[in-house]
This record gives sequence, C-alpha cells and structure tokens, in this order.
Amino acid sequence: MRAARLIKMVLLLQSRPAMTAAELARELEVSERTVARDAQALSEAGVPVYADRGRWGGYRLVGGYRTRLTGLARDEAEALFLSGVPGALREMGLQDAASAARLKVSAALLPSLRDAPRTAAQRFHLDAPAWFTEPGTPPLLPAVADAVWDDRRITVRYRRGQDDGGGERAGNTVQRELEPYGLVLKAGIWYLCAQVAGDGPFRVYRVDRLASVEAGQEHFARDGEFGLAAFWEERAEQFARSILRAEVVVRLSADGVRGLPYAVDPVSAREALKGAGEPDGRGWVTLTLPVESEEVAHAQLTALGPEVEVLSPKRLRARFARDAARLAGLYGA
Repeated sequence: MRAARLIKMVLLLQSRPAMTAAELARELEVSERTVARDAQALSEAGVPVYADRGRWGGYRLVGGYRTRLTGLARDEAEALFLSGVPGALREMGLQDAASAARLKVSAALLPSLRDAPRTAAQRFHLDAPAWFTEPGTPPLLPAVADAVWDDRRITVRYRRGQDDGGGERAGNTVQRELEPYGLVLKAGIWYLCAQVAGDGPFRVYRVDRLASVEAGQEHFARDGEFGLAAFWEERAEQFARSILRAEVVVRLSADGVRGLPYAVDPVSAREALKGAGEPDGRGWVTLTLPVESEEVAHAQLTALGPEVEVLSPKRLRARFARDAARLAGLYGA
C-alpha cells in the first residue's frame, strides 16, 4: 500500500513544478504528516525530493529527476492501453500522436509486460456510435480540437437547432466568439462545450452544425473551477428535462414497472417512479409520467403493450382504445 503511494507521489511531482503538502495530501488521501514522512522516505531512498519551507513552500523534484514506468503492474499496463478511443482520436487528427505515445510507453515497460497492448486490444474495443446510424466525421472537428488543446479563442458560424441544450433558439446561422473548453463524443455525435467570449455563459454546440471555424491569435485563461465531465452531466440532464413538456397518468403492472425505463426516457421514468403510489390489489401502480409530447408518449408506451393503461389525457387514452380495438380485430376474439 505504502509503496504504491510513494510511486504515485513521485509521479505527481514529476507532472508539476511543485506541490504543497496540502495538495499532495488531498491527491494521496493521507494527512500532511504522512506526506512529510513519505517525502523523507523517498529522499532516503535516493529520490531527490526537496522541501521548500515557509508559507508558500511545498515539495518538488530537483535535478530534472525522472522515473521510468517500470512500476506498472500487468492490470495497470493493460488498462493504460484501453484509455484511448481509436475512432475519436482519428477524427480529431490525433491518431499518429497517440500511436507514437503508445510505442514510447511500450518501450518503457518491463519485458514481462510488453504484450500488454496486444492482450488488451484483443479483449476490449469501444464502438461509440449507436446502432443503425451512419455517423460522419465533422470536417471542422480537427480545427476545433486544436483550439481546445491550445486554449485559443475561435470565431464560429453556427447553424442553430432545437436540441442544442445550451439556451440557443432554433433559427438561422449566427456568429459567435467562443472560448472552447472541451469536446464530448456522445452516441457518435461530437459536442463542443464552450464559453461565450467576454465572461458569457457556457453553452453546448454540435460540431456538425459549425459552418466555419476561425482560430485567432488570442489565448484565453481557463476557469480553474470548470470540470468538463461534471458540466456535461449537468447540462445533459437539463436538456433531458427541458424536452419533457407534457404529462400522462398511467397504471402499470409489475412487468410494466420493470419495462418502463426501457420504453421511455430514463430520466422521465426515474422521476415518475419516485412519485408512484402504492400498488393496488392486483399489484398495479398509478404514476404521472413526464413526456415530450402525446405523440411521443403513444409511440413509447405502445412498447409496453397490455402492461400499461393510460388514464389521462382523455385524447391519448382514446387513441390507445382505438389501437386495442384494431388489434382485437386483427387477431380475433
């Protein structure tokens, strides 16, 4: 346990000019006193860890010290070669760089671990796009990726749509000056998470709707509080909620309850099931389900067949009644 922590401490100090005791304690999940003891142990082992005293002090490595990756275990080495998404790297124009990096890491591994890249690739492959889709690579994606890497402001022309999830209204092409913070690949579609220049709001843009991208010479200072994964999770949930503009009241059998998350939007199902009443004598529950529209609700709830009964609105209930009558006519009494 301690050996792994010492290795992590060295790697952390290699990646940054210096770190305070508090920063190291937070990263290593130990006390600052333990950090001091670990630094002393590394120094006694020949690792040149230097402690700067005083209020603004911290720990750093001296003499350009570097350690090789010979401390990797087999499962760690194999996981390392699963961390990339080949298709995504190719679309961003980073395939050659990633290949070179993998070769360099492979060369640094112990001989007993040299087959880690091959064994990992033979066992796991990530295919991001959904079924029955033909995702195309947005032609402007490499230019956007370059700007994201360089923290460089870009001027874009963007074709707005209803599903941008960032407060933009549908309409014609508009021009925006953006500070590009990150790219997200969701179900085969690339999204740019960016802040409107000049302390504007953070928004999400579909990269395939960019009509033009022009990178300027000006760099921007990233907001240190911004976290791409947390931002995307929050914005994606906001978008999922924003399209649920109607409600239907339904009764579900036990099988219907189990099948609901697979028939409708999972966010909608989760919210509805939280407010569900107690099962009746037949085991059926009544709940209010947020839906995008009555039309969408009809298509989704039809998948549950006889395990769901629509109570309201009356127009949707009447539509299911007509469907049931037609089915009875098709299959006979």
